[in-house]
Amino acid sequence: MRTDAGATAGAVGGPRGTLRSETLIVLALSLGASAVSSLISFVGSLTRPGGLKDQAATLNGSYAPGRPWLDLAWQLFSITTALVPVVLVAHLLLREGAGLRAIGFDRTRPWPDLGRGTLVAAAIGGAGLAFYLLSRALGMNLTVVPESLPGEWWKFPVLILSALQNSVVEEVIVVGYLLRRLGQLGWSPMAALVASSVLRGSYHLYQGIGGFIGNMVMGVVFVLLYRRWGRVGPLVVAHALLDIVAFVGYALLAGKVGWLPTA
Repeated sequence: MRTDAGATAGAVGGPRGTLRSETLIVLALSLGASAVSSLISFVGSLTRPGGLKDQAATLNGSYAPGRPWLDLAWQLFSITTALVPVVLVAHLLLREGAGLRAIGFDRTRPWPDLGRGTLVAAAIGGAGLAFYLLSRALGMNLTVVPESLPGEWWKFPVLILSALQNSVVEEVIVVGYLLRRLGQLGWSPMAALVASSVLRGSYHLYQGIGGFIGNMVMGVVFVLLYRRWGRVGPLVVAHALLDIVAFVGYALLAGKVGWLPTA
């Protein structure tokens, strides 16, 4: 079993003030900013006429409708720049002599990571879909539209790349890096678990209360699994598979099956 801290703040990461500043900067450039944006979006949805389920939250939308090559350029630009905070995390961990291997994001155990991640995705996927449909039926969630890209040759590759980007950014930052830093700052394991899980729920709040609760519960599960395995690798695999199924599945099934809500 692995601790969140990995090392004391004074011995490895530098003064606590520096660690605190680094953590806030990483979050401000990534998921912390997303949480604030999501909160503003959610408040805005409450002020619009009609219930939440009558509104839509669209992911992976078109940036330049009618101009496919320009749209592709923007999609790839968006995916690439979203990974910059992960590069910053890698730099900060290397500077303390650890690197991404310290949080289990490396190629030392590819098959166990793949196997565990696949099992986690299979266990969570069905329950997550059922919870989303229930939340929407109860008026707690917006209609989530996982993609609205044009039917170009690059549509499915971009959706897969987007899923991979989401999984890497979220699991590396909100689980591996954040738990390590909070441990170095002296947070208790329970406090760090709550912080990580609430943050995960918060940047999904744009989907509604259901999105917040569902992702917060997922965050608790992922933190516990990370502490058991000492690796974010399986979590990245699980998250990527969940998003790929959601994005590609919606693109293939939207409008063809009655149980899948569409905007």
